[in-house]
Amino acid sequence: MYIPHTKEEIKEMLQVIGVSSIEELFCDIPEEVKIKGEPDLPSALTEIELLDYFTELSKKNTVADSSFLGAGAYNHFIPAAVSHLVSRPEFYTAYTPYQAEISQGILQAIFEYQTLICELTGMDVSNASHYNGATAVAEAALMATAHTGRKKVLVSSALHPDYRQVLNTYFSAREEEVEEIPISDGLTCNVEINDNIAAVIIQSPNFFGCLEDVSFWVEQAHKSKSLSILAITEPFSLGILASPGTMGVDIVAGEGQSFGNPVAFGGPHLGFLACKNALMRKMAGRLVGLTHDHNGKRGFVLTLQTREQHIRRERATSNICSNQALCALAATIYLSYIGKEGFRDMSYQSFQKALYGRKKISELNGYEVMFAGSFFNEFLIKCPDSPVKINEFLQRNGITGGYEVERHYPDLKNCMLLCFTERNSRSSIDKLVNLLGEAVK
Repeated sequence: MYIPHTKEEIKEMLQVIGVSSIEELFCDIPEEVKIKGEPDLPSALTEIELLDYFTELSKKNTVADSSFLGAGAYNHFIPAAVSHLVSRPEFYTAYTPYQAEISQGILQAIFEYQTLICELTGMDVSNASHYNGATAVAEAALMATAHTGRKKVLVSSALHPDYRQVLNTYFSAREEEVEEIPISDGLTCNVEINDNIAAVIIQSPNFFGCLEDVSFWVEQAHKSKSLSILAITEPFSLGILASPGTMGVDIVAGEGQSFGNPVAFGGPHLGFLACKNALMRKMAGRLVGLTHDHNGKRGFVLTLQTREQHIRRERATSNICSNQALCALAATIYLSYIGKEGFRDMSYQSFQKALYGRKKISELNGYEVMFAGSFFNEFLIKCPDSPVKINEFLQRNGITGGYEVERHYPDLKNCMLLCFTERNSRSSIDKLVNLLGEAVK
């Protein structure tokens, strides 16, 4: 590890923050996960040996014929044009440029990204993206507390568990607090929203795939002058459902991985955040705007960048607001490539295939579809045996099964969340249904 500070500088730093040692500084890290002594690493390999080693290691991988795993990361088709264009050297960076105005190409791409997100969500303004959906939702909650001056945020228990965990981490060192709203039959329970609530966060489709009554929650929030925040993990749902803007939502935040970014073992992903004009000054991150110079020539500029390393300092809207510019670029190319009709078609296919799969699975002995409400492309089933065992059986037969929700919701024992996209053919769905039946036998 390289630390560019002298012992004297480290000692002075520790004195200023009131810590006696480096060990005390990192005392929150559990002892069992700390490395003791030197890492136990093998001796160095030559380049040829290293390539041979990884080639042999790769043979252990198995690739499923089809996947029905969703829960926040979705397997959509990505045209070859996307990876080709984002790999161009002038774009191949994961960050917004600091000397931004000389990089007109990437600024225009981000401007187009913001425009597409606004068109999809029906909102007035979008920022230049976030790390992922979880951090985008957390930043939306911070926006709400900053705008209202209130100290409590209500969040549905049907919000993605990882998002709730990140949200609680953000608020753990703050005065504000997060309170969860219970769920019943797959939907968020109605609760009273009083004048102490900064915002209500609802996900739709929620973690179980069920469609929440977004308009109801917007109306409830606005009665107490609270803000409504809609979280979306599968933005292809916007190809069928009404846009958040038409329902009066104040802030929309979520995951844009579905747009041209592979699942890739969990990342990198793309967080999007959009809001009404009245909240723009409270928005974290960066906004790219369009202007003209004194000769009337069009140019793109960083309009807002209220970040801690710029003039805002401690008054910044956030100090964790970096964007995934390369992932946002992939989303921009992807959405431009498939167009409006392609977007609607992929949304419709996802819904129709989920509808077909749900009907076939509901006819299987021992399996039960858990919630009767409306859904988009995911739904929860109760299995006659452990979903872990069933998924192992499916994997051996070339299929990646659903998400085991019991780890987050202990009362939903033996339940599995299944996802369907345009990548799932009718034959692959029939194969899944047949294998689920065989798994019981």
